[in-house]
Amino acid sequence: MTQDLTGKNFLVTGANTGIGKETARALAQRGGRVTLAGRSEEKTRAAMADIAASAPGAELEYLHLDLDSVAAVRTSAAEYLARDEPLDVLVNNAGMAGLHGTTADGFERAFGVNYVGPYVFTELLLDRLKAADSARIVNVASDAHYGAKKGIDWDAVRKPTVTKVGFSEYGVSKLANVLHAQDLGKRLAGTSVTTYALHPGVIASDVWRELPQPLRGVATFFMKSTADGAKTSLHCATSDAVAGQTGLYYEKSKLKKPSPVVTDALATELRERTEAWLA
Repeated sequence: MTQDLTGKNFLVTGANTGIGKETARALAQRGGRVTLAGRSEEKTRAAMADIAASAPGAELEYLHLDLDSVAAVRTSAAEYLARDEPLDVLVNNAGMAGLHGTTADGFERAFGVNYVGPYVFTELLLDRLKAADSARIVNVASDAHYGAKKGIDWDAVRKPTVTKVGFSEYGVSKLANVLHAQDLGKRLAGTSVTTYALHPGVIASDVWRELPQPLRGVATFFMKSTADGAKTSLHCATSDAVAGQTGLYYEKSKLKKPSPVVTDALATELRERTEAWLA
């Protein structure tokens, strides 16, 4: 975690707080040029100021990104591409737990925000990533994906959230993140782009902010810090040790076997269904 990242360009989503902010901070402190993508410009620029104070001379930029709307995601991707900047690493960090309802496009909200939005954003930036000498796509998933033992209910992800706290739906959305990275690894074989999915640990971050109190306080009391949560993201984004690996799943900066339901067949089906939904 000490190599010089000068000359490398990173884009971190959900970077105004929590794991995303600490990921952006560590990248900036090592010389990386970091674009922080977030829905709130005010909060993201406040995070940028805090990072700049701990990383003098850091090159930081803001990009508006609202994953609740496919149209908004497309606008943000177009804005980034119009800047005509290289992109070496995309960290799909943004995500939420405890969401309810549906997105603007009719997806169950956790599935839409945690998977569909990042899927669209990644697809639109693929050519820019392929243009780099060596690029990476990092999906921050969760061990909650192990809870989705029946895979993905294709009807349920197109309806409002059913469970009271949304944990089941969250697990499905994180399963989709793992499948997305695996599918991208297969699709991008032979290119300069490698892909990764990871569990950051059980972290006391703003991902839990939609949970009602006192449940939120109880849920976060024994969790690890956001700085600890960023370690595996940084490992996947920068470590030479994983440079030859792609489409795999990590925890504590080590390879880990994902859920048995994570198969090439399900990953392909998820992509095909997503493409049909978005057509």
